[in-house]
Amino acid sequence: MTDKSAAQCPMHAQADHPKIMPAKVGVLVANLGTPDDTDYWSMRRYLNEFLSDKRVVDYSKWIWQPILQLVILTIRPSKSGAAYRSIWNEEDDESPLLTITKKQTKAIKATMADQYGDNVMVNFCMRYGNPSTKSKVREMVEAGCTKILFFPLYPHYAGATSATANDQFFRALMEEKWQPIARVVEPYFEKPAYIEALAQSIETAYAATDKKPEMLICSYHGIPKRYLLEGDPYHCQCQKTTRLLKERLGWDDTQIKTTFQSIFGREEWLKPYTVEEVARLAKEDGVKSIAICAPAFSADCIETLEEINEEIKESFEEAGGEDFLYIPCLNDNPTHISALCGIIDENLAGWVKP
Repeated sequence: MTDKSAAQCPMHAQADHPKIMPAKVGVLVANLGTPDDTDYWSMRRYLNEFLSDKRVVDYSKWIWQPILQLVILTIRPSKSGAAYRSIWNEEDDESPLLTITKKQTKAIKATMADQYGDNVMVNFCMRYGNPSTKSKVREMVEAGCTKILFFPLYPHYAGATSATANDQFFRALMEEKWQPIARVVEPYFEKPAYIEALAQSIETAYAATDKKPEMLICSYHGIPKRYLLEGDPYHCQCQKTTRLLKERLGWDDTQIKTTFQSIFGREEWLKPYTVEEVARLAKEDGVKSIAICAPAFSADCIETLEEINEEIKESFEEAGGEDFLYIPCLNDNPTHISALCGIIDENLAGWVKP
């Protein structure tokens, strides 16, 4: 709840004028979302919100909704719930994504407080599930934020990630009587500080292993190939991140590869598919040891902790692979937080001074 004790009537206003909070700037970071629990109904509510988003699945609702409501949401919640239970943070009774996003927000908040004092308010929201974007925008407005910097924590732009997060933010602004001025952070897939943070995480992981992997797989979340052909820049941005990372590490093309994961439905998605490519590398090329990182994810989640570290690992080992190293997402690593705060500083220019 917002402490309204600092609220005052504007200078020279009449005595009955409503009190308002001192003006400040808000920084609202956003991630994909998380179910509230792993039970059937919690998973169904979350998946319904996610898969009903036209940015995620853009088929006609007259075709898609009957399939979603009568088939997918009858079967998938139990399966997804089991996957979430395998990685669930039992101590805090929440998903790892929520735990990590809280830690990231706390670290960003501390840095912003050191630089800007009480003039900047930092919080986080989720596109799907809780805390909702709408609730956090309302909280910031009530706290006196007349300007809000919205920061989707997706290094790469995609309609199904960055754009839908922005959509939800703008919908929340539409409901505000006194609408704050807004800015949106652009994708940071080629920012030197982000590439450096990725490179350092890989170097650290390689230094800690006894056997250097033969190849690094950069596994990005997939999207339908049709989206690329319709103008979505995601594929090109992912490829550029891998290239910049390769150059920073001083490697050649034989040591690093771009793949795509999390395929859904029968439509062709961006290729090569991670789960198939790791098996091919082991079976056809005789690759025995690989490392996998997930540059498109700012925080470890179901797609990394369960899909990569369980399903994709199993695919590699069943095809003859022996050594599988998963390199965690950047999470609340200090180099990552420093990179994110640098991006925030750039985008606050003209709004607030240290």
